[in-house]
Amino acid sequence: MAGAGFAGSLIAKVLGDNGFCVLVLEAGAEANDDAAGRFRTALVKSPLKPYRTTAAAPSSPYLINTGPFAYSSPYLRMNGGTGTAWTGITPRMRPDDFHTADLGRGRNWPLSYADLEPAYRAAEWEIGIAADADEQRQHLPVADGYRYPMHALPRTYLDHAIASVVDGAGIDGRELLVIGTPQARNGVPVNGYRLDGHQCTGYASCVPVCPENAKYTPHRTQKRWSANVELRTRCVVNRVHADEFGRITKVSYQRYEDDTSGRHTRHEEEADVVILAAHAIENAKLLLMSGLANSSDQVGRNLMDHPALLTWALMPQPIGPFRGPGSTTGIEAFRGGPDRAARAPFRIEIGNWGWGWSAGSPDSDTAEFVAAGLRGKALREAVADRVGRQFTLQFEIEQEADPANRVTLDHAHRDPLGNPRPSIHYGLSDYVKDGLLAAKRVSDRIFEMLGADDHTSYKPDEERYFEHDGEPLRYWGAGHGGGTHVMGTSPRDSVVDQWQRCWDHPNLYAVGCGSMPSLGTSNPSLTMAALVLRTADHLVATRGTPARAARAEPAGSRRRPR
Repeated sequence: MAGAGFAGSLIAKVLGDNGFCVLVLEAGAEANDDAAGRFRTALVKSPLKPYRTTAAAPSSPYLINTGPFAYSSPYLRMNGGTGTAWTGITPRMRPDDFHTADLGRGRNWPLSYADLEPAYRAAEWEIGIAADADEQRQHLPVADGYRYPMHALPRTYLDHAIASVVDGAGIDGRELLVIGTPQARNGVPVNGYRLDGHQCTGYASCVPVCPENAKYTPHRTQKRWSANVELRTRCVVNRVHADEFGRITKVSYQRYEDDTSGRHTRHEEEADVVILAAHAIENAKLLLMSGLANSSDQVGRNLMDHPALLTWALMPQPIGPFRGPGSTTGIEAFRGGPDRAARAPFRIEIGNWGWGWSAGSPDSDTAEFVAAGLRGKALREAVADRVGRQFTLQFEIEQEADPANRVTLDHAHRDPLGNPRPSIHYGLSDYVKDGLLAAKRVSDRIFEMLGADDHTSYKPDEERYFEHDGEPLRYWGAGHGGGTHVMGTSPRDSVVDQWQRCWDHPNLYAVGCGSMPSLGTSNPSLTMAALVLRTADHLVATRGTPARAARAEPAGSRRRPR
């Protein structure tokens, strides 16, 4: 197994629990012992700041951007991966998200929402999700009688303030309704569910670190690994080998001890099954370096993200931002509908963290008032008034699978281990731009309803600024990379099948968001987890089938399914 992040940790647990002997090779180092302390004392509190990355497995700057737009979603290469610093927001995809090609855009999945729904439930219990099933049924088909393992987290004062105005109102024929967002963080358990960590106490630092250990991270799953699972950190897999029949025989990796240099030793491991779970970009990079799984010419192609539009305003009254998770509710009315064929749909997150992401608050506010000459009590009162009324709307725009958006290898720029760095060619179609523009116009209407003072401003000198139909726009990267080894129904136009098994190699699996043919409008981590658990169950069920799955051997044997 390559990668000990979200996907790798989950699939290793299931296989280990079922008698497989699993070796997990992780490119990065262990997480810092005091990530919360490092974040607390950091002058610049960026999402990657609390975590130790290494010269041999860098996270940023690392990608080479060559396209018309910048791909701006970083990821962590360390034990636990980006799942260590994620938001913890876990909505499901919609049924129509699985057949976007039928709606005129992108690609269809080889399975449906109904096929994945049991795995959604399994993932929600494995991760530990706080949500109300009746509330989710207002916009999704959740199974009758189903209960999430924890009650929904309480709404913030901001959520109530917005709902009191917009609930029942209409925009473009859509009825608005503020709906609670499922969260991978500890709330009040139901049905005897046992908490791992403390309950969420409202710290506003979920990205990148929860000091209460209330948010799920892959380390929580790793603590439950059986003795059949072995983890080796600082091991960068750089080649997967296949025999003349296409069957994978071994992997090569580079092991280092010094986090500050590229000094390393070279190793090989034989394997009956190899699973790549190293992030959408890293999986594609490894397949390309190995010259594998690419008879369809789709490896690295169809790179997707959620180009996020941020808008920010001041409410007429104080609403108490910076309390609790980054978003506890959203507006789901624009995630589908007939106009989806004409422009990209979007989901609206109601942001609890003021203008932190959108405008750098509260530092930017303080600097502005200081520059205006305010000091002492006058400065404190001005900052308190400004920050106390801030809120942001985050629009996550669907991006369709486009083979021109892709990952390739840049042999001219190499990492300290000598491996080519990923080159990203990334652009936004008019379909996406039309969705961004529609989202901005919805934001204008919502701010008008709320009587909010719109401070949104996109400047030509800012990164990722562009104009569309004469309107200034800007997007942010949501950190939701996917699509680089898409699943499908045929080896002619996809990389993996519905089980995330590579068409060209019967014992090679590429798992994670890279397998997803579409992202819809929801944060993809829950869907990725459901896919991974479905793949793990498939491997367990077919362990004795020749050329289809691994042999289960006793722990400690030299040749192991991994």
